[in-house]
Amino acid sequence: MKGFDDKRDFYRMMLNSDVTVTVIDDEVNSQLSATCRDLSATGMAFEIEHPLAISTQVRVKVDSAGSQVQALDISGRVVRIEEESNNCYLIGITIEEID
Repeated sequence: MKGFDDKRDFYRMMLNSDVTVTVIDDEVNSQLSATCRDLSATGMAFEIEHPLAISTQVRVKVDSAGSQVQALDISGRVVRIEEESNNCYLIGITIEEID
């Protein structure tokens, strides 16, 4: 489905939803609160207060707004980090698995 202004293969849904991000670590998995900005078939972007390193493995839980839509549990890897302002980082992940 090319042809969008940003030349992506999949349409990107713009969101403003609270999500829980679990940083997958060998020793301890830490949970962070974040705001999901957008979601597509292959990636997601969310805002958090602290940066994450490139290639960090994460699991993102997107709760459903209603009973008719299933919650998403997404596993992915950080591929982009942008500092938007003081204590606000936009993190882009590539989706590796959706449960």
